[in-house]
Amino acid sequence: MRNPIRFIVLLVLFGLLVLVRVFENELFYDPYLLFFKNDYLYMDFPNREILKLTLFTSLRYVLNSALSLGIIYLFFKDVSILKFSTLIFSIAYVLLILVFLYFVIHPRQEDYYLFFNVRRFLIQPLPLLLLLPAFYYHKLRHDKN
Repeated sequence: MRNPIRFIVLLVLFGLLVLVRVFENELFYDPYLLFFKNDYLYMDFPNREILKLTLFTSLRYVLNSALSLGIIYLFFKDVSILKFSTLIFSIAYVLLILVFLYFVIHPRQEDYYLFFNVRRFLIQPLPLLLLLPAFYYHKLRHDKN
């Protein structure tokens, strides 16, 4: 990581991830933001437009994923890691959005906590936090051999 331009671009990408989070209320339709900030275990499920919610949740996932993939590529400069990460992000999206839609369409109070965590993986760059250390550890072990 000796290239200062690469370091600056990495900082910009991380900054953009932060901005997506900071401006989430302005950028995305998500009635669950306020719902999960309050004592949601004792509240009624919020009114929602399912198509609009799905589209904005997907948009947020795509934005976070694109920024995350850029970070992964700049960090490792390895196309095979980028391809594998893209596959992981794609499979995760399909599985998570299906579970997300189930919880949105069939809300039950006993499922709120599980729904909260599934939603968290869709709207926050958690896969990046899992993949970066895993690839770094793999690279350390691979370079050692």
